[in-house]
Parts: sequence; C-alpha cells; structure tokens
Amino acid sequence: MTSAASASRETAPSEDPTPEATPPETAPPETGTTAPDTAAAPFADPGLLDALQHQVAVFARRAEQTRLGGVGQVRNSMDRAAYLLLNRLDQEGPMGVKALAAGMGIDSSTVTRQVAPLVDTGLVMRTSHPEDGRAVVLELSARGLARLEEVRSSRRELMAQVTDGWTEEERDAFTTLLTRFNGALAARAARLPGAEQEAPGEAGAGESRGR
Repeated sequence: MTSAASASRETAPSEDPTPEATPPETAPPETGTTAPDTAAAPFADPGLLDALQHQVAVFARRAEQTRLGGVGQVRNSMDRAAYLLLNRLDQEGPMGVKALAAGMGIDSSTVTRQVAPLVDTGLVMRTSHPEDGRAVVLELSARGLARLEEVRSSRRELMAQVTDGWTEEERDAFTTLLTRFNGALAARAARLPGAEQEAPGEAGAGESRGR
C-alpha cells in the first residue's frame, strides 16, 4: 500500500497544486456559506491525501472513458441509471415509485423519468399492488431480468480482466473499501442542501459480489 501511494504522489500533476488554506482570522467565512470540513482527518498525511484525490480523479476519468460497461457485444449497452434501477428491483422486489426513489436516494420525478423507457421497452412492468389494487408498483419483467443478467455477466467479465492477477483477498478488500468510500461520499452529499445522490449501498453487495 505504501509503495502504491508513493507512486501515485510521484505521478500526480504538479500544475494544479492544492492552495493553502487562508487563516480564519484573516478571511472569516461569509454568512450562509459552508466552510470546508477539514476536521475529520486532522492528522492525515497531506501527501497521502493528495495521492488519494489524484487517483480518484484518474478513476473518474477512466470510468467515464470506458463507462465500465463490460465486454463483448453488450459492452456499454445499458446506461448507469437503467442498470441501477433494474438491479434495485431485482434485489428488493416490486415496489412503488416513492419507495424506489427513497431506496436510491433520488426524487420520485427522477425515477419516473428514468423508468419510463424501461417500461416502454418491456424491461419493467407496472402492476397492481398485491394488497392494494388501487396502487401501482414497478416490477422487473422476465425480459428485464434476462437483460440484467446479460449485462451483469459482461461487467463481471470486465472486472475479472481488470483485476487479473489479484488475489480473492485483494478483490474483497478493494470491494469493501470502495463500498465504504462510496457510502462516505453519499453520506456527505446527503448533508448538502438541495443535493440529490444515490443511496450509500447503491453499488450493492449483490452487484459487487457477482450476484
């Protein structure tokens, strides 16, 4: 771990140095603004944090370039929103729009907009609630499940290729830490006013463990 962090620090771009924080007594925060939260890790190694933020930025760029969509014919054939919605319905079962939105940490209008093309293409069905016939729930169709499994298999193969040479313990440790990191990001985003974010567990143990 130490060698990887050191390598990251050596490759981190120097043209964008982190600005020094302005002393509070010379620049008090304006009313209504939120000061950066730096108290969480007062003893953290600045060089290590620089290496971490750089690698996260590189990961975000690589993920955007490849979309991590998988391999073979189904590569990049399902966007992230559709995949997460189908995966949630598979894991949790039929549910209404409000429950689905709450579970994913997004608003109902966003779910309605994102699920509409899935209903149109037959991947998701609208059915009556088993206990309340007046209510409508969203349910993964047989076609949707088959499509989801196809995409999962393709993405599972991509993960196998990317982590080729890793031990199962290393894969498990990386998955655990990445899940924890995503959860921390989601928790922080939830504290920001007006923010919309995915739920901490959106990556899902089922998805990440090859459900």
